[in-house]
Amino acid sequence: MAGLLTPARLRQGFALFVLISLVAYGAVLYYGDDPGGFIASLSRLQWRWVLVGAGLASLDWIGGGLRLWVLAREVHPRPPIKGMIIAGGMGAWGSYITPFQAGASPMMIYAMKRAGIPLPKAMTIVLMSFIATVAFFAIAGPLALVLGAGKSLAARGHFLGLSLLDLFKTSMAIFVVLGILLLLVLIAPKLVSGAVHRLATALGRRSARIAARLDNLRGGIDQAHQSMTVFNSPRGWLALFWATILSGPSHANKLLAGYVALRAIDFQIQFFDVLLLQTFISSLLYFAPTPGASGFAEGLSTLTMATYVKAALIPVYTLVWNFIRTWFTIGAGFYVFSTWVRRGLKSIEVPDR
Repeated sequence: MAGLLTPARLRQGFALFVLISLVAYGAVLYYGDDPGGFIASLSRLQWRWVLVGAGLASLDWIGGGLRLWVLAREVHPRPPIKGMIIAGGMGAWGSYITPFQAGASPMMIYAMKRAGIPLPKAMTIVLMSFIATVAFFAIAGPLALVLGAGKSLAARGHFLGLSLLDLFKTSMAIFVVLGILLLLVLIAPKLVSGAVHRLATALGRRSARIAARLDNLRGGIDQAHQSMTVFNSPRGWLALFWATILSGPSHANKLLAGYVALRAIDFQIQFFDVLLLQTFISSLLYFAPTPGASGFAEGLSTLTMATYVKAALIPVYTLVWNFIRTWFTIGAGFYVFSTWVRRGLKSIEVPDR
């Protein structure tokens, strides 16, 4: 985990993110195939909505930090809210410059460590914030469908015989299943570890290497339960409830970036349709192998939004969308990390005194 936090590795991730993003955006400009229209669309930007987007982008820090603070209060006395806000933003930054968002948790833990949160407690807080994120998507997506949102998606964007609504439902099903598994780990760890143990025993007869890996998985599940026992109480469940609610603001820049970007180019569209579409895009980008899902984000956004926005407007839409979704946090996070480097980085494994 600590290896992901070296300045050299993070600079490489930042450079790779920038390079892939520039190439991908060049492809988006080529897709638009209207340089004159692109310049003209820049002059027609609705700057009040661009400012709204800047405020929305800051929720990577404020929303994410408040969620960590709510959880941290259960395991640590008087956690510093400023430190939690920095940890929330730097966790997002770490996810944007590492493949598969692998740097999010280590960077968040490191930032909380700098703010005075002991390492085991910081790991517990990050784990619970992940559960809150999964719970938010597992509840909010299906609830929006029950309330009737996204009906027009059923008639749009057919990919391999599936509409955008079908793809959205599939992505939400993944979060529902993952949420159920995480709740089982929290509520019934013996049931889960027992099942893994029986599986390891059965496979161990065929492959010692596979059995060893499954044994490590079982150990990790048991350790996770031990860390989360403090949350398996009325007070802990209440904290998890508020963390789930705060997952909305902490992901608002990703979920609302599409709507704000469309308003910035003076394009009207149904709010909930765009919200569902952005939720679908965000859920898929969690699994992208490039830093910050660069390249994949531009490509997926172009494919999906092309059903609503004409090609000539896609480049300026993507420009504003990326600013809200990642670029603001990329710049702010790079400044914070540079400050840490100048002041001296400390190993994340150093014990608290």
